[in-house]
Amino acid sequence: MSKRTSTHHIEKMKPVSVPPDERGGLDAVLRLIEQANATPTASRDNCRLVAPGGESVALPATVSELIARLAELLARGEAVAIVPSARELTTQQAADLLNVSRQYLVRLVDTGVLPASRTGRHRRLRVVDVLAHKERRDRKRRAALDELTRLSEETGGYAELKEAKG
Repeated sequence: MSKRTSTHHIEKMKPVSVPPDERGGLDAVLRLIEQANATPTASRDNCRLVAPGGESVALPATVSELIARLAELLARGEAVAIVPSARELTTQQAADLLNVSRQYLVRLVDTGVLPASRTGRHRRLRVVDVLAHKERRDRKRRAALDELTRLSEETGGYAELKEAKG
């Protein structure tokens, strides 16, 4: 694969999900990962990649960890895209990643919530900054939802759930 082709593929940031006909293979990968994690002497350092011809090579621990994370995400039905952390995004790409409108994202940049640089007239955002913002936002949302749930339970809400459990 030429450098231009591989770079072009990365720039597309096309998410990948598991088609139904590959689900069994993913389940097998997950079972092997669970076995490796459940065995005290097993280590992802010992994972090997075996080619169709039988040639094998030890996978570095970081590659094994990445495969494990990918398999777990794909098993949950999530689509996955691999993007270099140093990559810069357009405002539209960043908005898509955050699932917000481009106009809202531009407001976040203009108010200093999200750092960005300029290339001519165009703003560029680093993937790591966008993902860090997403993590902070998601953490705040989870905390707010937990608080709402707690308040609702204190005031007698969710009675139908308590009855179903009891």
